[in-house]
Amino acid sequence: MDTTVTVAAVRDVGPETVAIEFESPDGFEADPGQFVKLSAAVEGEEYSRFYTLSSPDVEGTFEVTVGIDPEEAGPFSQFLVDLDTGDTLDVSGPFGQSYYQGESRVVVLAGGPGIGPAVGIGEAAVADGNQVAIIYQTSAPAHADRLDELRNAGASVVITDDEITDAVADVVTDGAEEQVFVYGFSDFVAAAEGAIDAAGGDSDAAKVENFG
Repeated sequence: MDTTVTVAAVRDVGPETVAIEFESPDGFEADPGQFVKLSAAVEGEEYSRFYTLSSPDVEGTFEVTVGIDPEEAGPFSQFLVDLDTGDTLDVSGPFGQSYYQGESRVVVLAGGPGIGPAVGIGEAAVADGNQVAIIYQTSAPAHADRLDELRNAGASVVITDDEITDAVADVVTDGAEEQVFVYGFSDFVAAAEGAIDAAGGDSDAAKVENFG
């Protein structure tokens, strides 16, 4: 789908991190973990970037989470952070195959901005009555309130700024009904895949989204 969407809300959800909620256009369907392409003109130049959904569904609205590195943020990132209710921009998608499909046990390994799809998948799985474990590697947590709500709902949530091998070993069972997801930048993805294999799991069977 290629269309224009309207901003419903913009919220600070952590250090240098905002969640942008858009009104879902008619006919828009997407699953937690899929991503969309956002496009807009900034100072006369066209920009497009991909962002993974951080909402558990797209009924009425959908959400993406945007992290901003103040030392590296470009014009489009700043444009997104400065959006306000009622603003519009173009969206294409959804895209991606690394999404939640109702698996009875989900383990989500998230590095940095990977927390967006992690909370979306976790909330969807909890709503379905399924088991959830999230391991989140960061030194500046985002979506802390939603992670607390997931804990209260029975999910296992580990937040660490250290290596994740031991934490992964504690939650990966390699059971037939278990699906492991990995979301993050390339260094994190490589470490996560190594941790899955060290825990007796199969990194080749993980659903992985590498942010580059």
